[in-house]
Amino acid sequence: MSQIRAFLAIDLDDDLKPKINKIMREFKQIDANIKYVDLLNLHFTLKFFGDIDTEGIDLMAEKIQNVINDFDPFTIKIKGCGAFPNRNRIKVIWVGLDEDEILKDLHDKLDKEFHSLGFDLDKKFSSHLTIGRMRSAKGKNKVKDTIEKYDNVDIGEMEVNTITLKKSTLTPEGPIYEDLIEFRL
Repeated sequence: MSQIRAFLAIDLDDDLKPKINKIMREFKQIDANIKYVDLLNLHFTLKFFGDIDTEGIDLMAEKIQNVINDFDPFTIKIKGCGAFPNRNRIKVIWVGLDEDEILKDLHDKLDKEFHSLGFDLDKKFSSHLTIGRMRSAKGKNKVKDTIEKYDNVDIGEMEVNTITLKKSTLTPEGPIYEDLIEFRL
């Protein structure tokens, strides 16, 4: 039985990447130990599956298609910058969304379907775009100041009309993502 590491995501529109890159460049000027996400890999995760059996992909695809049949394309507004778990203990630096009720509804319906396949329900879903991961507390205060500077930054809007099941291969240089199936809303 063959397994792959997989997740379901919404890719960031290419025309918004320069604005995100500008924010990332400011973080990169700080003397901090941060591993940045490659601009080509920027995405909003709808569900991280971990290792899955490839034989189950068709059934997963069927469940995804059934849910998205009830959704039309929708617009999300990308806004703000923050940190997980919080700004005093920064592990992940992210860019967020404003008014993401439709996206949360999509996530919740998908999550329920995946639960019927044996996946755990997400304990907490937060729509975000990870831009970097702090590997140590070095430069934490300057990182925190930069997060606060971009707390309410408007990055732009994008239409969500596809979601993609992706394969993730971990390498020492960072993950390599491969699109497996694209679903149109």
